[in-house]
Amino acid sequence: MASGSDRNPIIIGGLPSQVPDFDPEETQEWLDSLDAAVDERGRERARYLMLRLIERAREKRVAVPEMRSTDYVNTIATKDEPFFPGNEEIERKILNATRWNAAVMVSRAQRPGIGVGGHIATFASSASLYDVGFNHFFRGKDDGKGGDQIFFQGHASPGIYARAFLLDRLSEQQLDAFRQEKSKEPYGLSSYPHPRLMPDFWEFPTVSMGLGPLGAIYQARMNRYMEARGIADTSDSHVWAFLGDGEMDEPESLGQLSIAAREGLDNLTFVVNCNLQRLDGPVRGNGKIIQELESQFRGAGWNVIKLVWDRSWDPLLAQDRDGILVNKLNTTPDGQFQTYATETGAYIREHFFGGDQRLRAMVENMTDEQILHLGRGGHDHRKVFAAYTAAKAHKGQPTVILAQTIKGWTLGPNFEGRNATHQMKKLTVDDLKRFRDRLHLPITDQQIESGPPPYYHPGRDSEEIQYMHDHRKACGGYVPTRIVRAKPLELPEDKTYAAVKKGSGQQSIATTMAFVRLLKDLMRDKEIGKRFVLIAPDEYRTFGMDSFFPSAKIYNPLGQQYEAVDRELLLAYKESPTGQMLHDGISEAGCTASLVAAGSAYATHGEPLIPVYVFYSMFGFQRTGDQFWQMADQLARGFVLGATAGRTTLTGEGLQHADGHSQLLASTNPACVAYDPAFGFEIAHIVQDGLRRMYGGTPEENEDIFYYLTVYNEPIQHPAEPADVDVEGILKGIHRFKQGEQGAIPAQIMASGVAVPWAVEAQRILAEEWNVRADVWSATSWNELRREAVDVERHNLLHPEEEQRVPYVTRKLSGSEGPFVAVSDWMRSVPDQISRWVPGTYQSLGADGFGFADTRGAARRFFHIDAQSIVLAVLTELAREGKVDRGALKQAVDRYQLLDVAAADPGAAGGDA
Repeated sequence: MASGSDRNPIIIGGLPSQVPDFDPEETQEWLDSLDAAVDERGRERARYLMLRLIERAREKRVAVPEMRSTDYVNTIATKDEPFFPGNEEIERKILNATRWNAAVMVSRAQRPGIGVGGHIATFASSASLYDVGFNHFFRGKDDGKGGDQIFFQGHASPGIYARAFLLDRLSEQQLDAFRQEKSKEPYGLSSYPHPRLMPDFWEFPTVSMGLGPLGAIYQARMNRYMEARGIADTSDSHVWAFLGDGEMDEPESLGQLSIAAREGLDNLTFVVNCNLQRLDGPVRGNGKIIQELESQFRGAGWNVIKLVWDRSWDPLLAQDRDGILVNKLNTTPDGQFQTYATETGAYIREHFFGGDQRLRAMVENMTDEQILHLGRGGHDHRKVFAAYTAAKAHKGQPTVILAQTIKGWTLGPNFEGRNATHQMKKLTVDDLKRFRDRLHLPITDQQIESGPPPYYHPGRDSEEIQYMHDHRKACGGYVPTRIVRAKPLELPEDKTYAAVKKGSGQQSIATTMAFVRLLKDLMRDKEIGKRFVLIAPDEYRTFGMDSFFPSAKIYNPLGQQYEAVDRELLLAYKESPTGQMLHDGISEAGCTASLVAAGSAYATHGEPLIPVYVFYSMFGFQRTGDQFWQMADQLARGFVLGATAGRTTLTGEGLQHADGHSQLLASTNPACVAYDPAFGFEIAHIVQDGLRRMYGGTPEENEDIFYYLTVYNEPIQHPAEPADVDVEGILKGIHRFKQGEQGAIPAQIMASGVAVPWAVEAQRILAEEWNVRADVWSATSWNELRREAVDVERHNLLHPEEEQRVPYVTRKLSGSEGPFVAVSDWMRSVPDQISRWVPGTYQSLGADGFGFADTRGAARRFFHIDAQSIVLAVLTELAREGKVDRGALKQAVDRYQLLDVAAADPGAAGGDA
C-alpha cells in the first residue's frame, strides 16, 4: 500500500491569486527569462522549457496545476525505455499463431449449419497488449495466493482461447465448439468471459460494457481492504483492466475514477485499447479520444501513460526541432487517422506530410512502404513493455495506459480500420491467404482451399511453445484461471439466533431492525464475525446501523485525520484503516461493485467474505440490475437487503421511494434467492440457511447464489417463534402463521412481509363480523414457490412415464379449504406468480401503479390492500362460490368506507426512512 507521502496532496494545484508576492524582484526575473525564451528561441522552445519545469516541479512534489492534456506522443521517452528482457522474434511467432487461431476459430464458427458469430477485430487490435502481459507481467495462482486479477475485454475472448489452445489448456475440439455450449457439451466455449459458464477458466464477466472498469476499481480496493484487515495477503496482486475506447463512453466506466485516486490504488492499471473505433464507426471522428481520456483521467487524479506511436516514429520525432510534426499529430482528428490506416503510403505522404515543406523533408528519404508502416504504439512489444513496467513501478496513484492501435490489425485491407470491421466474422479464401502471408505461417494454399481453414500449432516441443510455458511458470502459473481454494466456514450455533427468535415483546420494531439485531450477534461470532463486510450507500443511519460505527468502524486507508464533529456521542462516526464497514457514498453502482468483489473473494483469494449490502429497495435492482446479473455471472455470494421495502411503508417520501416491484425484478435473476419475511424468527431461519448454503460446506457443496431480503421500516410487534415452527415452510416459501379459530365459513389468506399483520387483522374482522374462519399464511417467498413449481412441471413434461410430481405450494395448501386471497405491499404480479398452482379459487391484492406521498393508511386504502379491503376480497370470493350472500359485499364497502381514502386509519407515521 502506498505510504502517505506517496499520495497526492489534498490540494493538487491552483494559481496563487490570493497569495502575496514577498519577492517581486525575483518573480520579475523569472518572467523576464520566459519572455527572453519566447523572443529569442520561439514559442515552441519556450513551451518545451515550461513543460520541463512543470515536470521537475512535480518530481519535487511542488503543488503546481496539473496538465490535463499533453502532446499527442508517447509519455515515455525513447531514452527512458527499460531493457526488454524477451525474445521479440519468438514472441512475434507466438503472437502470429495466436492471431491466426483466433480468427480461424471465429471463421469456422460461421461455417454452414452453425453460424453462431463471433468477433475478431477487437483482439486483432489488442493482441500485443495481451501478449506482453502474458509473457512478462500477469501473475498466476501457483503460489496459493490470488495472483493478478485480469479483466479481459469481452470481445477479445477468441484471442484468449487461441493462446490457451497453444498451451494445451484447450483442445481443437473445444475451439470448434465456440459459442455452442449445449450442442457441443462438454466442450463448448462461452462467447465472452463468463465464470458461471466456464468456472475453471474465466474469473470476471466483462462484456456488459462499463462494468469491467467499475468492477476492476472495486476489486483493487477490495484487495487493499482484505490486506488491511488481515484476511488475505494481497500485496503481490495487481488488477489489470483491458478496456475499449468506445466503452469509456459508458457512465460506469468513468464514474468511479475518483475513489481509485483518493485511496491511492497503485495496484490498479487500466489498459484502454484506443483503436479509435466504436462498433459502428469512429469514437471521436472530429476529435481525439486519447487526449480526451487523458484529460479526464488526469483530472480524476490518475497517472496517465500515453502509448501512441511505435518505434518507427522515433527517428522522425527526434528531428522535430520546430515542433511541426508534433503540432500535426496534435491537430489531426481521429477520423483522419482512421482513414490513414486504410490508405496507401503515397496517400499518407501527400495528405499528412505534404502540407508543410519541413514535414515533407522529414520523409523524403523514406519509401511509400516505409511510410505506410509507421505504426501505432499498441502493436510494439517494446513500447508496451515499457508502459507496463512504468505502470507497475508507479506509486501512490492508479495508472491508465492509453494505447493507440488499429482495429482489425493484420487481418488485411478488407478488415483493418474499416467502420464495419466489428461485425465482420468470416474471412474469404483470399483474406486467409493474405493473412497467412502477413503472419508468415507454414500453411499451404491447399489447406486453405480444401475446407474450413486449419488451426496452426507449431508443435509441443517447439521453441515458441516452450517459451510460453517457461514464461508462465516464471509468472506463477496460467491465466486466466479460476480456482476455489476456500475452506468451509465453521458457522454459528443455533443459540446465536435465539434472541431474534424470541420476538420483540411489547416493543415495536421494523423488520430492518430485526435483521440488524441478528447481524450484530453474528458479527460477534469468533469464527465468522470478521468475515462480514457491511456495505451501504451513505444510509447506515437510515437503517439503524450507526450503532456499528464505534465497534466495526468505517474503512478508510488513511484512517480518520480529523476530529469528528460527533466525537462526544456514543455512536460517533469513526473511520479506521482496519474498518469493517464500506461506506461508498451515494453510489449504488459503487456499492454493488464492492458487493461483487467481496462476494467472490472465496475464489479470487481463497478467503470467504460475507457481504451484507443494505440499500433503499427502490434503488437496488432497479438502478443496478445489470450488476446483479454480473454478480450472478461471477458466482458471487452474500446477502442483499432491500430496506424501506414496499409501496406503502415509506409513503412520506413519495413516488420515487415507493418500491412495489423489486421482488419481481429479483425473480428474473436465476442466482437470486429472494424472500419477503414478516417477522424476526423468519429472518433468523432464512439467514441461517443462507449461510449454510453459501458458506457452510466444501467448495463442491456451497451454492453459487445470493440472497435478497426485503425488509421494512414500519414498526410492528414481532411474535416469538412458535413451538411447532414450520422451518421447512419458511425456507421453501410458505407456512401457516395463524390458524383461524372462530367462524364457520373457511377461507385462506396468504400474505408476505409487512402485509401479514394486515392479514391477521382481517382474520379477526372476518371471524367477529362475518362468521368466516380464515387461516393466515406467511408467504416468505413467492419467488421460490414459483421456481420450485416450474422445476416440477419441467420434470413432469420430460418424464411422462414417471409418477407426476406435485409442486410444494400445491401440497402445502391442498388440505386447506379456499377460497385463497393473496395480499402484499407489492404489485399483484408478485403473488400472481403462484396462482397456477394454488388448489382453489385465487385472488390477489397488490399495490399496482405509482406510489405517492400520504399516510400509510391512506395509501393502503387507495390500493385496497389494507385489512378491510382484504375482508372484502375474501367475502367476494366466498360470494362467488355461493357461501356468502352477495348483499354482504355492498355492506362491507359501506361499513368500512372503502371508497373513501380519507376514512382509513392513518396508522403509524410513514415518512421517516
